[in-house]
Amino acid sequence: MDFSELARSRYSVRKFADKPIEKEKLDIILEAGNVAPTGCNYQPQRIYVVQSEEKIAKLNELSKCIFGAKTVLLFTYNTDEDWKNPLENGVHCGVQDVSIVATHIMLSAWEQGIGTCWVNYFANTKLERELGLPENERSVLLMPIGYPAEDSQPLEKLHSVCKDIGETVRFI
Repeated sequence: MDFSELARSRYSVRKFADKPIEKEKLDIILEAGNVAPTGCNYQPQRIYVVQSEEKIAKLNELSKCIFGAKTVLLFTYNTDEDWKNPLENGVHCGVQDVSIVATHIMLSAWEQGIGTCWVNYFANTKLERELGLPENERSVLLMPIGYPAEDSQPLEKLHSVCKDIGETVRFI
């Protein structure tokens, strides 16, 4: 499958099969995130692979968007390590870096036949506190990951309805 086909066919999986991800496939997927570009290659991202029943139950308390996944990736960044723009105080790239890494992982997973869903529907500071994350880490997203259930399908309005490219691209 070429990249355009991969990008067009991928959708947010909101119902997962009760089938574990093989370690070999998970390793390939995580490696795709490890080679993703980050600001000045500082690599401030942290990826927590959540698989224990106890922690999955905690995530289900913190977000209604785990969708039955048996594995969830939690993406954070270390605030001491993300690139800071010396030309503009307060501008840094931790969230951007994590987003690049998460996108690499999301597309690599789909290439392996494994679905994901990008989830921001949770209280970040509560999640960080409840999971005992280090003080210098900020959570960015949760990504339930696993094989799509047989009856999983994209939500039409969220998958294939796109604005005309003329509305989103400007040449200046």
